[in-house]
Amino acid sequence: MSLNLCVDWGNSSVKTALFNDETLVDTQTFSHNEAISSLSFYVDDHKPVKSILCSVANHPDGLEKMLQSRTSGYVKLDGRTPLPVMNAYLSQESLGPDRIALATGAHLLYPNKNNLVISLGSCITYNFIQKNKTFRGGAISPGLHMRLRAMHEFTDKLPEVDVDGELLLLGYDTATCMRSGAVLGMACEIDGIVGEYNEQYQDFNAILTGGDAPFFATKLKSKIFADPELLLKGLNLILKHNVPIPR
Repeated sequence: MSLNLCVDWGNSSVKTALFNDETLVDTQTFSHNEAISSLSFYVDDHKPVKSILCSVANHPDGLEKMLQSRTSGYVKLDGRTPLPVMNAYLSQESLGPDRIALATGAHLLYPNKNNLVISLGSCITYNFIQKNKTFRGGAISPGLHMRLRAMHEFTDKLPEVDVDGELLLLGYDTATCMRSGAVLGMACEIDGIVGEYNEQYQDFNAILTGGDAPFFATKLKSKIFADPELLLKGLNLILKHNVPIPR
């Protein structure tokens, strides 16, 4: 069995997946502090043949050397990586590799749709890929934790509020008002943007993913498919496109 290792080095954690061709075999999540040692043991245990790294945050220098030296085919995803889709984003040097992988994964799963991938993490990214296999871009806005933190850090008196707690349309104190504005405001934003795309494009499909996706899945009015592993599926497709046959 020839395994592919996909590594998503995010802002808050590190997710990995093993694929046998296009079949997802295993997923793991690590903290940044434990990622290098855990990944090293993980590679020893499973012996993947190929690997790909998608990093949107600073990662240790040894990570790439470890993956490159211990797998036969290694790809670091960036705006210049050859893709199985067209990339029409103008500033490719500043394009987050996670957005590339999300758009690629969406087209793999829904090739006859105009797909909008909404990824809920530190930021919300809206990533639109047309059914002609062209990634066009989308939008970026603050994520849930960033919204709550910003209200606290950019004012003198608003408190630090946790996401967990009462969620009411009509907040009755400062904490519930801040939580209502952040959560329900974000839900309305997502519904509104999905509605705009749905009006402009036929054969439209919306996909929800990212760490905060489960929290919002029941709070949206729009019809949106959820896929927590979409980014990893996209990485596997890009890896196969760049290293189709083990060396």
